[in-house]
Formats: sequence, C-alpha cells, structure tokens
Amino acid sequence: MINNPIKVALPKGRLLSEIAVLLRRAGWGLTGYHETAHFYRIKSGGFPNLSARVFHERDIPIQVAIGNYDLGICGSDWIEELLAKYPSSALLKVRNLGYGEGALYIAASRSEGISTVEAVRARTGTIRIASEYPNLAESFALNLRLRQFSVFPLWGAAEVYPPENADLALVSGTAEELLHYGLVPVSKVLSVSALLIANRNSWESKDMGEVVASICDKVTAQEATEPEIIGQYLPKHPGKSEVFPGTRSEEVVRFALPDGHQQLPTLRLLSKAGIHLDDYPSATGNRRPTTDLPGVTIKVIRPQDMPLQVANGNFDLAVTGRDWLMEHLYQFPSSPVRELLDLKLGKVKIVAVVSKDLSVADVHSLRQLSAEPTVPLRVASEYVNIADKYARDNHLGLYQVVPTWGASEAFLPEDADLLIENTQTGQTLARHNLKIIDTLFQSTACLIGNTNRLSSSIKKERIKSIIETLKVAVEEI
Repeated sequence: MINNPIKVALPKGRLLSEIAVLLRRAGWGLTGYHETAHFYRIKSGGFPNLSARVFHERDIPIQVAIGNYDLGICGSDWIEELLAKYPSSALLKVRNLGYGEGALYIAASRSEGISTVEAVRARTGTIRIASEYPNLAESFALNLRLRQFSVFPLWGAAEVYPPENADLALVSGTAEELLHYGLVPVSKVLSVSALLIANRNSWESKDMGEVVASICDKVTAQEATEPEIIGQYLPKHPGKSEVFPGTRSEEVVRFALPDGHQQLPTLRLLSKAGIHLDDYPSATGNRRPTTDLPGVTIKVIRPQDMPLQVANGNFDLAVTGRDWLMEHLYQFPSSPVRELLDLKLGKVKIVAVVSKDLSVADVHSLRQLSAEPTVPLRVASEYVNIADKYARDNHLGLYQVVPTWGASEAFLPEDADLLIENTQTGQTLARHNLKIIDTLFQSTACLIGNTNRLSSSIKKERIKSIIETLKVAVEEI
C-alpha cells in the first residue's frame, strides 16, 4: 500500500499543453498527460504516491473543495466563480503558475453606447447579463446596486448575446477580442491565470511539501504574482436576482444555430432545404452568419443554452438536441418550449453507465446495490435534471447528483457510482472500462420553438415557412 497518497486534478482543454510542460520540468513523470491522450487516469513516474485525473477545468475547484482531490490546477476564473457563491469552501490558493493569463470583462455592445459602469447604473429597466460565470455576474450586479437585473447562465458564447439578447456579457478574453465581437469593455472584473490549489484539510493533514515544491521551484517570481481581483464590483455576500424575459421583436425571426460538431450536419440540412448561409461554420469565430431568408437573423450559440433562451423569448427557433430539450423540460415542466420538428441528425443514446468492475448488470441490480440507507449513490452527469429524474423514477434510494461540465467518464468509479451520459457507439465508454446498464432514450437534433402566441402574423408565417421547408428536406434524408 502506498503511504500518504496524493490525488491531483489536472485540466484538459486550454491549459493542458502548458501545464504538461511545467509538470515535465517538475519531474512528475506523467507520460499520459498530453493533448491526444484518451485516458483520464495517470500515474506519476516521479512520485510513487501521486496519481492524477483529468477533468474539465470548471469541475476542478469543486472536486478539490469537497475533498475528492488534494491538489488541483485550473484557471483563477473558475476558482472565483465557486468562491463567489461558496466563500467558505475548503479551498486554498497555493501558487500562481503564470500560465493561461487573461481577464474577465463586463462588456456591452458598441452600438448601445455603454462604456462605463456609470452608464450601466444610469440605465432604466431590467439589465440583462449573459455569462458562463453566473455567480460572478450576479456579484457584479449586486455590488453595482442595479435596481433590476437578470442573469442568464450559459454554457458559453456569451459574447454573441449583446445587444439583442442581453445588455451586458461577462466574458473571458482580451480587449482586442471583445472588439472583434463588436463589444466594448465596461469593467475589468478579474485578471485570470492558472493556479495551483489545495484542499484545506489535505493541506493540514498530508505531507505534500515535496510535490508542491517541485512545481513552485519551476515558477519564476514574476509568474507567481497573484491574479488581480477588481474587488469594488465583487461583494462578499451575493444576494438574489430576478429572472425576466428578454425583449421581443415584432416581425424578425431570431434563429439560433449550434456551434461545435453539429455545425456541418446542420449546414448540410439547411443547404438541402435551399436555405443559404454565409460564414457558417466560421473560420474566424463569427457567431452571426447571414442568410438569404427574409426577415431572419441568426446567431450561433451552445446547444445546451438553447431551450432556456427560447423560453426566455431571446430566440424564436433553435436547433438543439432532444437531450438538452428534455433536460430543460425536466427542470421547467411548464416551459413554453416544444419540439417542432425532428431533424434526424446527430443520433445518440442517453445511457446509464457504471464501472465494468461493478457487479451490476441492469438498473434492478443497481437498485439492490443502492439499498444501503446511509451511503448515497453518487450520480454524475452533465444532464443534472435527467439524472435526478432517472434516480427518482428507478427508486435508487439515497442518492446525490454530481454536476459535471464534460470529461464525465473520469468520475467513475472513484468520484461517482453511476454516470448518465450520451454515446453513439459506446466505444469511448468501453475504453474507459465502463459499461452501459440501461438506455434512457434516443436523442437527435430537433427544431424547437416557443409555443406562446406570437403577436405578429408576419413572424408567425415566417416561422411556419421555415418549419415546412425543413420538413421537406428531412423527409428526403
């Protein structure tokens, strides 16, 4: 048995390549930590007592704070996002590593003439703020003493929401990048850099000095500068905000298209339907493609965000997955959002998954395993509402839903017992020593809309025309 085991959570994505270089210099010997790696569990060749797991960066502060991991490396933006809501979390900032430097800005559209916080304060009505960082956005609004504000929590692409769907966006980037999206910085909220963090209890009870020193010795004094928090706009105790629908256009149809891997299949379907798009997908990151459809504007956003944004009235139509529609409807059963057309693209299965080492073959045997009343069954998923409903409907007893932001396979079996995940072939799950024990439903891309009555007959006819045009193209598939 290894004495004093140390568990480390490492990031995938934007920080991976730079952190991998730093850890090689530190002598960790993590040969499996690189951009093309297919496995999330890594043993250290430099420290026999150290093991690492690879997570989506946003999950790392939470995993370290609750004590699943002793150390972690992630951006300070996600650390501050957690602390904005849970300031007493058992999280220690150990060292700024000097990588992944950037900033979080509150930004507004150039067309709105807002460039200062004073101008924001002077606005009347509800100020709508879109962000991946809803806790920091709420903190900003509260400390600015905005009379009415609404925070739209997003999975990403907040920069495309102003001015039509939000007044402000809290976004990560540089001032130059904001200008590229037609935004102007109103206030710099946070300077961002990669940080080494630790669980407070582990820091006090475990001997991690040699491991920590191996990293810190490779970081220069200049790199070690603490990221700046612009505290005047971040209060200590965030309060509550109200949710208000976005403003409505009378005749223009606002159409949301997906980013990511669904872009090319969506483009092919639209082209088949005779709908022409310019700059989708975009090589320059443009999220406002143009179309030859009269009276239609298009934005490219995350499929995960679409149901809520359609429900809020920010969009009239959207192309998303049925999985994300069901996730939304399980949380908001009275939502006006409905599936208008099955587009028959991107077919995946939503499945229940366990470790192959677990003697469970189906949900019935899982129910027997979870019969112990004092130990909660940990259910990890990006689909927190689907996972919650599955656990309740199948009477899994005492359970706890663990939200994830990607790389969910990494949670089993150490940090979760059950995973609710999407899969096409199941090969990725099998590669991670996981097995499917149940299929919840099949998901394909679908066209969704808001069933609330439209005030404009022109808009109604335009939406009907789009649906009928796509329906003909789908029937030819």
